[in-house]
Amino acid sequence: MEESHLRLRLGALAMFVALCGASAAGRAATAEPCGTPLPGRDGWSIEQEPRLAGFSPDLLCDAVRTFVESTRNRHALVVERHGKLVIDAYRTGADRSTYSIWASRTQFDKDQLHDVRSITKSVVAVLWGITDGSRVVPPLTTPVLDLLPDLADLRSGGRERITVADMLCMRSGLTWDESGGYSRWANDEKGLLWRGNRPRYVFERPLAAPPGTLFNYNGGLSAVLGQLLEKQTGSSLQEYAGQWLFTPLGIRDWEWEGDLRGRARAFTGLRLRPRDLARLGRLMLQGGEWQGRQIVPQAWVRTLLSPCAAGEEFGYHWWSGNVFVRGKEVRWHAAQGNGGQRLFIVPSLDMVVVMTAGEYDDGSIGRAQRYLLQLVVAATREHEGELAESSAPSVAAAQEVAPVETRATFRSVTEEDGGARVYVHLKVVPRANLPFTTLRFSVRDKSILAGLREGTHVKFRAERIDGENFLTTIRAVPPCVRFQPCD
Repeated sequence: MEESHLRLRLGALAMFVALCGASAAGRAATAEPCGTPLPGRDGWSIEQEPRLAGFSPDLLCDAVRTFVESTRNRHALVVERHGKLVIDAYRTGADRSTYSIWASRTQFDKDQLHDVRSITKSVVAVLWGITDGSRVVPPLTTPVLDLLPDLADLRSGGRERITVADMLCMRSGLTWDESGGYSRWANDEKGLLWRGNRPRYVFERPLAAPPGTLFNYNGGLSAVLGQLLEKQTGSSLQEYAGQWLFTPLGIRDWEWEGDLRGRARAFTGLRLRPRDLARLGRLMLQGGEWQGRQIVPQAWVRTLLSPCAAGEEFGYHWWSGNVFVRGKEVRWHAAQGNGGQRLFIVPSLDMVVVMTAGEYDDGSIGRAQRYLLQLVVAATREHEGELAESSAPSVAAAQEVAPVETRATFRSVTEEDGGARVYVHLKVVPRANLPFTTLRFSVRDKSILAGLREGTHVKFRAERIDGENFLTTIRAVPPCVRFQPCD
């Protein structure tokens, strides 16, 4: 009898272990893909299978893992493609409003509003285009001081030649300094929070350059544009944005913080959900059209996303740039805000990528966010079904050229931000884990490039900082037959 009971107990134990193992295996097999969006009341269509949206699921999951495991104070990553949400990932992080001294820890999710900082400026430019389409605002060639008769005493020194287009391009020529971070009271933007006459505060400054000739980032110009919008439409910015942009897009939950006098801030202040920022990105990708309604004139969208001058990456309050993947340049446009707020649109991939973070006044977060965009772009198939996953190298693998001296061919040098940032393009010699491709590296000391010409064979070293490779050394070497190793 005891032996029979023992056999029963052992059999039950074996069955329990087997069931537990099967249950665990089942959980592993049915685990949710990383970053899969949850349904919401906002009307977004959800793509549960990244492969159907033209992504390599493994590479896309690598990008999400980079976001989730990052040591940076990142808060949200939203990826939308072909009109459907593919990734909707959030983290807990520290955040603060523009008026807060201390940050508070917040569990971010799909329903949480987030400060978008200077993305507000890009929204104001969109609003100007909506108004321009209805002919409520004056032509872009109109001198701004013609619209501000109370500033007649400032119509001298070249200020009278500053046009609306110059302000949208931030090429007014006016002296203005926003360097050194927005927590400094010496930052010229701070005065916009409390000055009674903001246009006078902006236009009473002398010219540092002729109007229309020099880009200088200036939130004061956005503030004046916002005030002109209110004057021309007879509505507050909040009312106008709600009626003509947010409500048509189905954005119901948003805030627009005012200044210390209660006035709307056209240079910052908007708070939106990342999923709603993606709606704005989709609107731009579709040429201003949303669900059959032309909200923004198509011609205005093209103008917003076009650089104001050759060699620049700034349009009408919108930025542009490239990421480099598999040796190809992929063009993006973006609305950007302090702290890591990014709304990227990638027209060639019909894709929107939204990022939020809380690293205010830290310039390195911009490089980190561009690197994250690069990972997402690298996870796409350029043509659905044509590019095998095994032949699609990850950007992370390409970055691994950095720690060791590597052979390459010197291609070219480009400059951004008026020469403040210099990038070197190299065609890297193929290795077992690296395809024949072109990589881009930032340069700290331009003197290391002396004497290099296109096609020069070189060896180089680079170091990675916040997701961006910085070229540290580069020297010319004799060409090698078929790029075989040589001294």
